[in-house]
Amino acid sequence: MSFAIWPIRINGSVDELSSRLEGFYARCVVFLDVFERDVDEQEGGLGMDSIDQKPIVCDLAIIGSGSAAFGAAIRAVDLKATVVLIEESTIGGTCVNVGCVPSKALLAAAEARRRAMDQPFPGIHTGAGPVVMDLLMEGKRVLVDDLRRDKYEDLATAYGFMVIHGRAQFAGSGRLMVTFEDQAGGRQREVVAAKIVIATGASPMVPPIPGLDAVSYLTSTTAMELQTIPEHLLVIGANAVGLEQAQLFANLGASVTILEALDRIAPFEEPEISVALTQILGDQGIKVVTAATITQISSHQGRINLTYEQDATKCDFEGDALFVATGRRPNTQRLGLADAGVEVGLMGEVIVDAQLQTTNPRIYAAGDVTGVPQFVYVAGLHGTIVVDNALLDAGRSIDYRTMPRVTFTTPQIASVGLTDEGAIAAGYRCDCRVVELSSVPRALVNRDTRGLVKIVADQATNKVLGIHLLADGAADVILAGVYALEANFTVEQLATIWAPYLTMGEAIRLGAQSFTRDVAMLSCCAS
Repeated sequence: MSFAIWPIRINGSVDELSSRLEGFYARCVVFLDVFERDVDEQEGGLGMDSIDQKPIVCDLAIIGSGSAAFGAAIRAVDLKATVVLIEESTIGGTCVNVGCVPSKALLAAAEARRRAMDQPFPGIHTGAGPVVMDLLMEGKRVLVDDLRRDKYEDLATAYGFMVIHGRAQFAGSGRLMVTFEDQAGGRQREVVAAKIVIATGASPMVPPIPGLDAVSYLTSTTAMELQTIPEHLLVIGANAVGLEQAQLFANLGASVTILEALDRIAPFEEPEISVALTQILGDQGIKVVTAATITQISSHQGRINLTYEQDATKCDFEGDALFVATGRRPNTQRLGLADAGVEVGLMGEVIVDAQLQTTNPRIYAAGDVTGVPQFVYVAGLHGTIVVDNALLDAGRSIDYRTMPRVTFTTPQIASVGLTDEGAIAAGYRCDCRVVELSSVPRALVNRDTRGLVKIVADQATNKVLGIHLLADGAADVILAGVYALEANFTVEQLATIWAPYLTMGEAIRLGAQSFTRDVAMLSCCAS
């Protein structure tokens, strides 16, 4: 029997040595557990006929193979720990396979078509022919396959951790039973680990709308495989995914209607951004219906019929495709968490403390499965921190105060920090300013002044609390906002810091300058 043990170096601080000894003790417990069960098997005490080979013993077992899982695996290997990663489906998780990568690739392609059909420069004539969907999707598939190989499959080989393809289920505190469902008879393999990380991500959530289960509908996963462009696409939900996909298919040539239950689209962004984006979508021909309660969905002869109520009035829409974008639910249903003493919340999210430890001290969780903001960079950071805490007892936690968020519409939404409403709820007296992009030279040069920048500040200290953009390139510009909040900038500091001329990043400085002057009355580059 082989036993993986994480080396202990007898140097460093007392706390570090204590942590390593504690880890060594945990591994000894795993070893004894496996040894005792080996003895039981030899004496005929356990029926292990369906279990293939001896248990795999490791320092860290990770369930999932997305950003959080790979972040955890790479960090654990750096710490000389033995790692086993278990994936039920395609390696790489949501982002590279059915999320960020394919959706943004298709968004870029669709936006290129829109620009060709509607560019603003005089003397330049462009146009776009019909979309060849099979070629577009094949290009997307090649990109996804290449990135999955380069950033996941090959990295697993390079770092040398084991990847098992099967469905993991807890069989106790530190034990997992992996079922290979593609094998006849459901062959199984046991994995025993000193520590376990749950990083199973999330999947599209489908709301309980009457009739929805009886019709064919798209989600963020299945829409990435469409081979034809819908004539009229009905989109339920107007947060990030719904808005991106609505604009994507509109740019490819579909007629699109968005229905949102709340009173505005992009409901978690600043209201000024919601209003401006609603106008932009309308100008593009996308119909937006807010405060809509969907009461019934049905289909007839390949058409989707949708009934909703708005202000006590019943209305109907008909389309040939339906896209459901109403959020995502953590993937915890088939893990057997109760058997391991791991508690979950109302949405199925794994309940963790500030150090990402579950209610079982040997089990941790990271990424979307914990119910945190579902961004790949959050999951990746979770992966590193969870391993430091699990193997080093580092006590690390995450400060989300300066976490940026982006919606890849055109123009893009990008924000960091508190909204006006959030700041008031946190007890601040807010001082806010909004500057339209018509005051930003880069937007004028681009001949696209759609959008705005809004800065939220504490009235008492002038400290910047939030920066919010609706602008071309906002996803790149917001990094400056992250740095400003991380450095605890005041409005005055933000207004006087260097900003290169004729960049969209200058919008942030102009927004800060608007607290003390009318930026429309400034000449070029004036401070």
